[in-house]
Parts: sequence; C-alpha cells; structure tokens
Amino acid sequence: MDEGFTLIEMVVTLALVGLVALVALPLYEITSVRVKETELKLALRQIRGALDAYKKAADTGLIPKLVDESGYPPSLEILVTGIENPNDPKHAQLVFLRRIPRDPFSQDASLPAEQTWSLRSYGSPPETPQPGTDIFDIASQSPRMGLNGIYYREW
Repeated sequence: MDEGFTLIEMVVTLALVGLVALVALPLYEITSVRVKETELKLALRQIRGALDAYKKAADTGLIPKLVDESGYPPSLEILVTGIENPNDPKHAQLVFLRRIPRDPFSQDASLPAEQTWSLRSYGSPPETPQPGTDIFDIASQSPRMGLNGIYYREW
C-alpha cells in the first residue's frame, strides 16, 4: 500500500490552512493598529508633559519670559536642546525631553520627528487649532479614525 496523501486530504488541508490565514490576517492588522495607537498615546503624553513642565518652569521664573508671552515653548526643539537656567551658577541647561517622539501614524518617514505633529498655539481655539509663536498643544496629522471611533488628530 502507498503511504501518501490522497487528493481529497490535500485539498481539505489546504482549505483549512486558507481559512486559518483568512481569520488571522484581520487580527494581525488590528493588533498592529493597536500597537501604533499605544505609541501615539505615549508620545502625546510625553510631549504634553514636557510642554507643561516648560510652562511651569516659565511661571516659576526658571525660564525668563516677557510679560506678553504665554510661557509655552516657541518650538518643540527647545524641549530637547534645553534653555539656560539663569538661577544656576554653572548655567546648566534645563532639558525637558531626551528626544522628540515621532507620530507613529505619520506617512512620511523622511520628515524630522518635530514636523510629524500638528501644533496649536496658546491663543488658538480648540475647534480650529493653528500654529503660532508658541506651542500650547500638539496633535497627530493623521486623517484616520482610531479603533475607539475618535480621529487621531482629536486625541
């Protein structure tokens, strides 16, 4: 007797493998989107925390600011490069971020991380955020909707 597989056994096996692949692909796609969403939440939390720390430093006098300034940083880069602490005799830099995280949903990998975000100035209304002389908040530039039904730019 031959000890091989019959044609029917091979077709059934291939059909089962195809069915498993058909079910697994959407799960993989959802999982990869969830990972990016987690990265987006973390990046937003880090940058917003640094913006708030910069504002607090400006309000407490660690960072000099003019009367007409909001106290928020003029750029994201200054959060990484830092600003000189006038109260420190060694004039050490106050640094608020080690690096600027990039938007995980940004389509253009050639852009620097700071250009992957939409910026909102202090005087800009939340309904129509616009950049300005300072950075009050950031948002994703992605037009996509999250798995929770909220657009990424509104997170």
